Amino acid sequence: MRTVLVTGAGGQLGWELQRCDRPELRLAALARKDLDVTRPAEVRRVLDQVRPRVVINAAAYTAVDRAESEPEAAFLINRDAAALLAEECRRRDIRLLHVSTDFVFDGTRGRPYKPEDPANPLGVYGRSKRAGEEAVLELHPHGGAIVRTAWLYSAHGANFVKTMLRLFSQREEVSVVCDQVGTPTWAHHLARFLLDLAAREDAPPPILHFTDAGVASWYDLAVAVEEETRGARGRRVRVRPIPSSAYPTPAKRPGYSVLDKEETWRLWPADPVHWREALRRMLANFRFL
Repeated sequence: MRTVLVTGAGGQLGWELQRCDRPELRLAALARKDLDVTRPAEVRRVLDQVRPRVVINAAAYTAVDRAESEPEAAFLINRDAAALLAEECRRRDIRLLHVSTDFVFDGTRGRPYKPEDPANPLGVYGRSKRAGEEAVLELHPHGGAIVRTAWLYSAHGANFVKTMLRLFSQREEVSVVCDQVGTPTWAHHLARFLLDLAAREDAPPPILHFTDAGVASWYDLAVAVEEETRGARGRRVRVRPIPSSAYPTPAKRPGYSVLDKEETWRLWPADPVHWREALRRMLANFRFL
């Protein structure tokens, strides 16, 4: 049985990783209270005690707007902790799967981003995640891999889908940005993919992209959530499209951050699931209206 250490187990991805049934893997899932990935002594102690074959680094600073006023905190977790894990995993010959983001791109290309496309993050969050990628690839070149994803949601934790559900329960109309385009991703599907990578004997490519299939704007996703949950709610809520300029935020976001998954689909035998179907499955399995 292969031992897989999961950092950041208290977040939505860590929660979904623990819900995946993989009998050939033994998960040691540690939240921040059990393992602070910014503390070298803690990282070394846990790696030596658990002795994993694979580490999935799901620990991250993900507050995109707050990062603009807290750059030190964002870089500490997203860059420095990633570098620490990469260094210690390399020394122990442990494979490292490091989760990253579509925000390493600026969104100006107008076509899905390939893993090898140049990164050009727009804000502190994206820059800190890109710095973490670079650290992993430099410090653990033969056993570290980056898995970029986008627009994660789950029944656990804070995310856009749950925010919409809360707003729909309180309001008759909700305004949502319509000119930022990407791909919503159920964290459960990302968790399954990461565990499949962890179970493989061969090392994955240095950078892979994973999201659900299809393309959507935040407005499209909000409309889908409203339609899928209208029956349970018993009333319709109007979703109004607005431009990003009507909803200014501290951090600038990429206008088009769809990730190219062609290499992933060749590597992974499972059929891609369209984001709308993934959303439907998530809402059917985890009722929290």
